[in-house]
Amino acid sequence: MTTLPPLALAAEDISVNYGHVQALTDVSITVRHGRIRALIGTNGSGKSTLFKALMGLEQPHSGRIINAHPEPGAVAYVPQSEAVDWNFPLSVHDVVASGRMAGRHGRWFRRLSAKDREIVDSALERTGLTDFRFRQIGQLSGGQKKRAFVARGLAQQAQVMLLDEPFAGVDTTNQTQITALLREMAADGTAMLVSTHDLARLDELADDVTLLGRTVIAEGGVDEVLTPENLVTAFGGVPC
Repeated sequence: MTTLPPLALAAEDISVNYGHVQALTDVSITVRHGRIRALIGTNGSGKSTLFKALMGLEQPHSGRIINAHPEPGAVAYVPQSEAVDWNFPLSVHDVVASGRMAGRHGRWFRRLSAKDREIVDSALERTGLTDFRFRQIGQLSGGQKKRAFVARGLAQQAQVMLLDEPFAGVDTTNQTQITALLREMAADGTAMLVSTHDLARLDELADDVTLLGRTVIAEGGVDEVLTPENLVTAFGGVPC
């Protein structure tokens, strides 16, 4: 009998309503340590709502969220690009260092300790951003911006990472780099949930897949989920 890795975060039969609109209906999903779960579905399928519920930003109308790491700072979030003000005068170093300045690591705006600086430097090096550390965050390429927020999660030493469309607007080279980095982090035990529209490269990224259409249409391995029948149900046809 196969032993499953430890549970990090889960939704259990959750439903979320926005007025008369049912955004999620009886959705269950598990995120486990050392594994990457991909979350796929059309725009409007409820992916962002599910992220908000898992982060405690949206209260389900029914069901429950199970968080094995309720301590502050244990869950890191990599947002969609449009959710970030790229004109804000922060350097790449500032963004990554913010992972050390909040939650379980202390008060905002406190001075970084020598240990903090060592962890931030390591996160920048691991994500290939050392040479860009003093550049204003908005001056980075799309892929570099995504890596900066992954580096923030590394500096935060998060147990769980939630990544909302980390490959959107990212070239192939950066996508390959980000995928390799996420696989390394999963191998180190980090639990990951990654929403993505890139179905062609799911087998390189994901251990598990959940196909969402306001409810769970299918879940399992890549080949189990990406069947013609499931894709027709979710997308109205097989995406190119």
